Amino acid sequence: MEQDQITLDSLEKGADNPAFTSMGEERLNEECDGPCDERKEERRGKGKGRLSSYCRKALQPASKAKGFCKVHAKVLRRVVLGLLIVAYLCYFIVACWLNFQRALALVVMTAVVFFFICWSLFKKHCGAKVLLLLSPVWKCFKKSWPWLKWLLWVAILGGLITWLVLDTSRNPEQLISLAGFCFLVLFLFACSKHHGAVSWRAVFWGLSLQFLFGLFILRTSPGIQAFQWLGDQIQFFLGYTTAGSSFVFGNTLIQDIFAFQSLPIIVFFSCVMSILYYLGIMQWIIVKISWVLQVSMGTTSTETLSVAGNIFVGQTEALLLIRPYLADMTRSEVHAVMTGGFSTIAGSVMGAYISFGIDAASLVAASVMAAPCALAMSKLVYPEVEESKFKGKARVVLPSGEEQNVLEAASNGAAASVALVANIAVSLIAFLAVLEFINATLRWFGEMVEIEGLSFQVICSYVLMPVAFLMGADWADSPLVAELLGIKIFLNEFVAYQQLATYKKNRLSGLEEWDGSRKQWITERAERITTFALCGFANFSSVGIVLGALAAVVPQRKGVMASLILRALLSGICVSMLNACLAGLLHVPTEVGDCVAFLSTANFSSTSYTMYMCCKELFASSVLENGTLSFTGAWANLADSVLYLSQCCGHYNHTSC
Repeated sequence: MEQDQITLDSLEKGADNPAFTSMGEERLNEECDGPCDERKEERRGKGKGRLSSYCRKALQPASKAKGFCKVHAKVLRRVVLGLLIVAYLCYFIVACWLNFQRALALVVMTAVVFFFICWSLFKKHCGAKVLLLLSPVWKCFKKSWPWLKWLLWVAILGGLITWLVLDTSRNPEQLISLAGFCFLVLFLFACSKHHGAVSWRAVFWGLSLQFLFGLFILRTSPGIQAFQWLGDQIQFFLGYTTAGSSFVFGNTLIQDIFAFQSLPIIVFFSCVMSILYYLGIMQWIIVKISWVLQVSMGTTSTETLSVAGNIFVGQTEALLLIRPYLADMTRSEVHAVMTGGFSTIAGSVMGAYISFGIDAASLVAASVMAAPCALAMSKLVYPEVEESKFKGKARVVLPSGEEQNVLEAASNGAAASVALVANIAVSLIAFLAVLEFINATLRWFGEMVEIEGLSFQVICSYVLMPVAFLMGADWADSPLVAELLGIKIFLNEFVAYQQLATYKKNRLSGLEEWDGSRKQWITERAERITTFALCGFANFSSVGIVLGALAAVVPQRKGVMASLILRALLSGICVSMLNACLAGLLHVPTEVGDCVAFLSTANFSSTSYTMYMCCKELFASSVLENGTLSFTGAWANLADSVLYLSQCCGHYNHTSC
């Protein structure tokens, strides 16, 4: 032990360590080339083995749990689903128990979802058995169908004529809309590419579905309430845009400037639609609607799917639903796809129109009614004369989103809307500037021959005035409706809806109908007709968008698309007008109510449409004879009639004042 001790003497007299010399270093390297390396690797391997063994032992419970979940995945899924259903049922019962009226919307949505779940389960487990059981009845029905269908059509036609006679006897102006509807259908038939090949089944079923949708939405109490509720919910839902846009732009900008007020709604709506696509909800709805149209009208799956998709999405987005099939579609099918795109508007821009003040229920109704009508008129203008590869094809596979999760879907939807928002903004700048230039040029030409006030709107109001009148607008309103139609067709519907919103605002704020020779607003009936007539992308600026989108998807068929585009544009314009005619036919005038009771409680510091109509009624009932003012009707024995008249005269001009 003593010889091994280290002392100061040994440190002072010790020899150098050979490992720290160059020769010693080389010698050590030579010695360790073989056995040393192997020993190091062996020790490292043992260390790694021990580490991996420890990791395996630590992760063993997780591996067992994973294996258990894989083996019992179906049972676990059912247990979790059952727990969620029980939790929802508890929530549903509590909501209904606390306030059933408040929970009515929840009840309706639950009933709809429950019905479709039961239907899918029934079809999956009992569908084949039921079909086998009903096969004798189906054979008998097919045998009797040749004479049964004529009996059915006679019954439908008789019922329709009876209803029209009874309904139009109260409002004869509805007959004008009916005449306009018939005229437009005959006009499109005259423009048909192959008159003898028209599928009248598709035409009649399409128009019948359009009429039934319109009748339910515009005339029945459940339809009116449902779509009014839906419109209110959409407006309420779009109001959430304010939270994002006010944070980015500030409250002042979003209240005063259009670009910061309406365009952010498109971003929000696009984001929500992208999420619904990722979840598969939109695909499910589109498939169900297209199934109804396909079964009833006998159209092919691809064209029907595209037209059904156009109810919710824009022209270019609907093309993506059938992108793999476009190369093999017939000319008639491509024409139907383009007509469907021109006949409807996208859900994203619908939000912007609602923000203008356009009635949300009417916009939703117009989009739904346009789908069957677009298919019908497409088959009337360009009937099928080729053999379709998709005839009888029961199912077309819809593409699903490529996003990994909901957050990516929301982000992609918002990012995709940037191009749309920019397109709308620059289009408005360009079109309004071009319109002003055209009007200045026309005024200059008009002044050369002493025609004052000549403009594009004036020309449209004269040229399209008969069309506006045939749709059901009053003769006095027809010039303004025709002007909006011209703006929609030759510029775009965005500008037209802005102008319509101005007319609606003037009416609701109680402005006088006429300011000298200029009409400041149109009637409620004309408003509804115009809302339906403008609801579509059928304008010349959309032609380039559709051709560009189709050329990008199927460049080898660009020539075919170009040859069909103008026919499809004409069909789309007429579909919107047919919708407007039907809206005029089914419109029920809103009653003003008891004007005596209204004026007795009215605050005359501001005006409204109801006040204007009641003052107008009071002016009509006043009689001035020999300097004595008297009243007729409900105002005759009213002591405050003179007071109400003086209050009305403070806002409106009349000879009685």
